[in-house]
Amino acid sequence: MAQAPDGSGTAPVKITNSATSVTSGLGVTHKLVSAAIAFGNVLRGTFGPNGLDKMLYKTNGEAAVTNDGAKIVAELLVKHPAAKAFVSLAESQENACGDGVTGCIILASELMSEAGRLLDRGLHPLILVKGYQMALSEVMKVIDSRSKAVSNKLVQVSRTALVGRSTEGAMEHLAGIISDAVNLIPDSDFERVRMVKSGEGTPESSKLIKGIIIQKGLALERMPRKLSASKVLVLSCPIELENTKVSSEIEISTPEQYEAFIDAEEKQIQSLIDKVKQSGAQVVFSAEAIDQRALHSFADSGIFALGGIERPIAEDVAMACSAKLCDHLDDSSNSLGQISSLTHKRLENTDGVDERIILEVGEEAGIVTILVGGTDGLAAEEIIRGLYDSLRSTCLAKEDDSILLGGGSLHMASSLKVREIAEECSGRERLSMEAFARALEAIPSALATNTGEDKIDALLELRALHRGGQFDAGITSMGKPGQIDDVWLPSYTIEHAISAACESACSLLRVDQVISARGD
Repeated sequence: MAQAPDGSGTAPVKITNSATSVTSGLGVTHKLVSAAIAFGNVLRGTFGPNGLDKMLYKTNGEAAVTNDGAKIVAELLVKHPAAKAFVSLAESQENACGDGVTGCIILASELMSEAGRLLDRGLHPLILVKGYQMALSEVMKVIDSRSKAVSNKLVQVSRTALVGRSTEGAMEHLAGIISDAVNLIPDSDFERVRMVKSGEGTPESSKLIKGIIIQKGLALERMPRKLSASKVLVLSCPIELENTKVSSEIEISTPEQYEAFIDAEEKQIQSLIDKVKQSGAQVVFSAEAIDQRALHSFADSGIFALGGIERPIAEDVAMACSAKLCDHLDDSSNSLGQISSLTHKRLENTDGVDERIILEVGEEAGIVTILVGGTDGLAAEEIIRGLYDSLRSTCLAKEDDSILLGGGSLHMASSLKVREIAEECSGRERLSMEAFARALEAIPSALATNTGEDKIDALLELRALHRGGQFDAGITSMGKPGQIDDVWLPSYTIEHAISAACESACSLLRVDQVISARGD
């Protein structure tokens, strides 16, 4: 009979099935730390302006080439619980800031690595967590003291987010487009910017449309193809006779009765047409159908009309030209918007003919569109992904009016500050604060390593520069420590990345047992 630990002679009680494994003590640490390090190593090589790409080959046979941390993490089919925690961390960073995922994961991985060494030496997890939180509060103070107003640096913020993407040849041009778009849209709302693949040219031929592009063919070939300044009516109601919900039969005994019936129908349609024309609109969009007779009448009058567009597109058109979405023709006169021009274009490609209606609104546009040059395919998708991240960063910088130097400058300054404060700590928390400081240096270290430089030499030289008073020093695009003056990031992006990485590491460090129902 198995003896109980207390000597009572009672056999131990099993509360899980035989396949369940329970790992405790240092075994837990090794599991979590190993997974964190492995996850960080996946992304480390993609970090910075000289980071390389990853090719992702999915189970369905599709392939993607990218160095975007959020994209890579989203495609990984992870099973380990610590890795899943890092996936949640990446999603949190992406949703909050749209950028900075790779740096966030690298820092969290390094925090776990440093924690593993201290736990092996006998440091209690709660003391380690407390030291990390003390260090984090000092880093937040450094971020506040080093943050600067955006001023005229929106282009630099946009360019920084584009660095390392497949847009190197057109970076200045695209950065200018992003900053112009952010300056145009109200309230720095990135959701007011649309991106459309041009299907021709190169990224250098991309341009900003101060309005919206509708990808839909004409319902009638006789429609005007080009209009100048015009009033726009956007409808959520049809311009046709509505079918009755109750079935009925009408007996017609004479030709005159049939003609009267047809005339009544024509009068109803004409009444709807007249209401549209009397509103003064030269451009009409409807989320519902438009009768063919109405389309011909509008074309004869030089009015552009297009029905059957999706409601979200109709709402976008209304927002772009400051119109009201009209649900009844009686209110059409009070719902008009304004555009500066309308142009219909046709583009032939391998899939057939692509038709576009370009609505230019001007400086008062509620929605703007970036027409991204280049052919379709993986490259175009990666360019749009990079532009979207740049857009999010630029909007965030303008909204908060707070930016920080990149290139690992903030991380090195924070590391030195945490080391300085740790010297004044007499408890064991000092060990974890110093570990936090070393983890912060993983960012400039990765930047130097990805350019082929020796990370130890780069870190030593960068520390010397900061201690010598060059507080804006960081890792340049050449991988050498030096003055950083054109790499700017939103303060909130770095703040969120560091705090989220610390919180994730601390939550994992509080785990004292891993219980796996699969037995692994």
